[in-house]
Amino acid sequence: MLQLIKVGHRELERYYPLLETDFDSEELLPRIAVHRGMMNGSIEFLVLREEESGMDAGYALTLTKNLYGCIDLKYMAIMPWFRGRGLGVELMRAVNRRYADSQAIIAELTEFPDPDPDRLKKLRKFFARFGYEEIESRYAIRGVKGNLLIKPLKGSADLAPVIHRVLPDFYTRFMSDAAVWRMMEI
Repeated sequence: MLQLIKVGHRELERYYPLLETDFDSEELLPRIAVHRGMMNGSIEFLVLREEESGMDAGYALTLTKNLYGCIDLKYMAIMPWFRGRGLGVELMRAVNRRYADSQAIIAELTEFPDPDPDRLKKLRKFFARFGYEEIESRYAIRGVKGNLLIKPLKGSADLAPVIHRVLPDFYTRFMSDAAVWRMMEI
């Protein structure tokens, strides 16, 4: 049986090197900012734990506080030794259940260079299975195009008109305004 649990700073320290492996350094939030966000409740670090073995099968980092009632699924990955077993589906289901009372879940897909040329295509297909829809935006992280996908849960599916306010609102809860605008364009 798999269980999604919210973990703390110690686990973040243990996992941060894995985040550095799984995500491009340019899209990775600074470690200190993640700790700050966890302290003020604007970031949750979640682990998918396999109860039988006690091993962690995957993780997700979500931005949870904003004025719009949305959640930003910033990072999500399955542990290398569990990949290829369908656990990404289980992790996504667990994340969607955890935030079912939110207005929407936003997923950011960046176009940083990747050894797999079909990565974005696969990710779009994966997210589409769960009801995520891509919206038009001029979003970029450190100058690299970002694609925004929205899973509407309650309220309007069309966040495109306000996305330029929604995303910075997440980030300014744990980063300075200047740092946010150096990191993103929207």
